[in-house]
Amino acid sequence: MKLRVGIVGLGPLWEKRHLPALRSLADRFEVHGICEQVAHLARRAAGELGTVAVEGFRALAARDDIDAILYLSDQWYGVAPILAACDHGKAVYAGASLPVDAAEADVLRRRVEQSGIAFMAELPRRYAPATMRLKELIATRLGAPRMLFCHRRVPQITPSATVPPRDGATEARDLMELVDWCRYVVGTEPTSVVAVRHAETPDAAIDDYQMMSLDFTTSGAPGNGPIAQISCGYYIPACWEEAVGFRPPSALQVACEKGIAFVDHPNGLVWFDTAGRHQEALDADRSVGEQMLLQFHRKVTSLLRPHSGLEEVLGAMNVVKAASVSQHEGRRIPLA
Repeated sequence: MKLRVGIVGLGPLWEKRHLPALRSLADRFEVHGICEQVAHLARRAAGELGTVAVEGFRALAARDDIDAILYLSDQWYGVAPILAACDHGKAVYAGASLPVDAAEADVLRRRVEQSGIAFMAELPRRYAPATMRLKELIATRLGAPRMLFCHRRVPQITPSATVPPRDGATEARDLMELVDWCRYVVGTEPTSVVAVRHAETPDAAIDDYQMMSLDFTTSGAPGNGPIAQISCGYYIPACWEEAVGFRPPSALQVACEKGIAFVDHPNGLVWFDTAGRHQEALDADRSVGEQMLLQFHRKVTSLLRPHSGLEEVLGAMNVVKAASVSQHEGRRIPLA
């Protein structure tokens, strides 16, 4: 079955991730309209895919020839395109940031649940070949995770028509993806978080470095269960090309009961146990972008009532919000 989709927002990953995936999956997806705040970009993308540019996400969601909305980029719309999709019973694939504000998140949760639509957030690290192989090794060879070290170094970028300036929302999304990755690998929910930040300039609203420590202890004092240290830095200008790539840390290190693994997202995995070193180069038949869209296609076309998938990402955003409270109050924050 082909899904007829409308696209809202193109964004910086359009050429690299979304357009190639849609072309490769032309037997599963058919684009029937594109809404983008930069009109000439919408027309160009529509021409490439043989479709039309549509003025307004509400008009796009209301069309009878649309089954689902692919919301691919943060723009000024916020959650409005998702709410419009709910109004018209259209499934949503969300590559844009979701709200940190608790009241806004509750409204979104309620509207998605009431509409009964299929919802999937774009979480590429979950679907990376290295992550899937790591989960297999945890179940069969390495044992349960004890400590995770998750680091991301993001070059500073120059804003453009397709690349919006970095703000608190984009920083929160970056952290949310890392939090979700660690929750997914551990397989349980964190019970507390402590965090620190470094402002880009004194009293600035954005940061050039954030770090948090998640504790997954289920009973007793913190520190008696798995922990995850997560950091995200924006302190290297893109013009310092050699510095950006100099000795980058593994995206994820996982110390387990019976060994340790080093993950280089998306395809690199090196792990050690009593037998020694094992290096795996994991080439998948499909890109991560294709795998995520295929998962969305299965959710939408399933005969079962769709599980929204919203709770997972809102749970990760709740951790990010608690980390912000920890940064400002200088204390460990329990997670409900």
